[in-house]
Amino acid sequence: MAENEHTPPLGMTAEQFRRAGHDLIDWIAGYLEHVEEYGVLSPVEPGQVRRAVERPLPAEGEAWPALWSDFQQHIIPGITHWQSPNFFAYFPANASYPAILGELLSAGLGVNGMLWSCSPAVTELETFVLDWLVELLALPAHFRGAGVIQDTASSASLCALLCGREQALDWRGNTLGLADQAAPLTAYTSDQAHSSIEKAAMIAGIGRENVRLVPSNAVGAMKPDELQRLISQDRSAGRQPCFISATMGTTSSLAMDPLRTIGRIAAEENIWFHVDGAMAGTALACPEFRDIGDGLELADSFCVNPHKWMLTNFDLDAFYVRQPQRLTRTLSILPEYLRAAQSDEVVNYRDWHIPLGRRFRALKLWFVIRTFGVEGIRRHIREHVRLAGEFARWVCEDDRFELAAPPSLNLVCFRLKAGDGPSEALLHALNRSGRIHLTHTRLSGGYALRFCIGQPRTGEPHVRAAWTLIAEAAREVLED
Repeated sequence: MAENEHTPPLGMTAEQFRRAGHDLIDWIAGYLEHVEEYGVLSPVEPGQVRRAVERPLPAEGEAWPALWSDFQQHIIPGITHWQSPNFFAYFPANASYPAILGELLSAGLGVNGMLWSCSPAVTELETFVLDWLVELLALPAHFRGAGVIQDTASSASLCALLCGREQALDWRGNTLGLADQAAPLTAYTSDQAHSSIEKAAMIAGIGRENVRLVPSNAVGAMKPDELQRLISQDRSAGRQPCFISATMGTTSSLAMDPLRTIGRIAAEENIWFHVDGAMAGTALACPEFRDIGDGLELADSFCVNPHKWMLTNFDLDAFYVRQPQRLTRTLSILPEYLRAAQSDEVVNYRDWHIPLGRRFRALKLWFVIRTFGVEGIRRHIREHVRLAGEFARWVCEDDRFELAAPPSLNLVCFRLKAGDGPSEALLHALNRSGRIHLTHTRLSGGYALRFCIGQPRTGEPHVRAAWTLIAEAAREVLED
């Protein structure tokens, strides 16, 4: 009988799984060892991957070798290699070996941690690891025992906004509904903030039209006086401010909003104050960078993504709330089938976020912190910051280029002095080369290239080679 004539109950026998698993781990290790040999940006055209894999729905199961062959032949060409040391786009996406093993174990266990009783270790390890993170990042003490793992900072921001909404409505919004409220609610964030804040307002029923984008200064940080002006203006118009989101490292330029001043305004106005530290929050692990968190103790909530710069693969966001009962009061709903005898004695994280079900994400973060240790994580961050400083120096020494914003931690924003057209042409030329990958933004109305250093395998030779390529491509662009 052929191996794939009848599909085993689990799709594979245990022995087939062992063989495939060994081969897969070997392949992943080899891929990560040699990932820089791939062109960074996928060259496929829209629809190309689908056309390659499209076939009738299989009536009978197929053997693993056929699946694996198609993956290598058709899927890999459509991958942009985020783990490449030549990936300088967007933000870091750290996949380390211990994190991968933690993810694999989580998948193998296949547990759902919605209640403590569903798997006590899922809940208790998460609580413990998030307390470790409080210590590692020197977060305010009131965040100890007050953290939960979300999938992304977007989900954390949504939960924070929902808390702000309910606080402003005296915790009656979930009962009465927004339509019964006389005063429209308003939310505030920087004009440089992540788009997830506006999306959260859409989902929460506040509406994008009630989100105030506070003007930023020349370096991209929120202007507190403009925030105060907009709040006063809305109150005078009969609106009810409910939420302020400040950013510890904006998406475009990694600018730092003045948390202390914004926090004082939020406290005086009795408005929920959330701080988004998605990428830059990891830098708090290093004492010399902790000035970016000045005023964080005033925040009602804070989030940071270990899946960006802390050697933990996607997805894992750590979300902290000053008083967790305000979060659970906002999100808790308790049908009979979810009641448990220990509900008053333990944490049930199903009340701490939007989904009911939840993966065992804490396992990979536990593995990462134990494998690298505090000093290993700090070395990882410090080297990237050092390399960004070197890159910024090279930019300043070349009279064809200029910085578009002050360098911030591991991000350098720069452009050609010749203007937007040549700068955009330079970006396209670099990405077409396949040798590096960058993205762009607009700062002070001008086109700018973003050079973000954060991949675990990126070292000084990669950054030097990238600068050589950028300089050569600039010469060709300017000569055209």
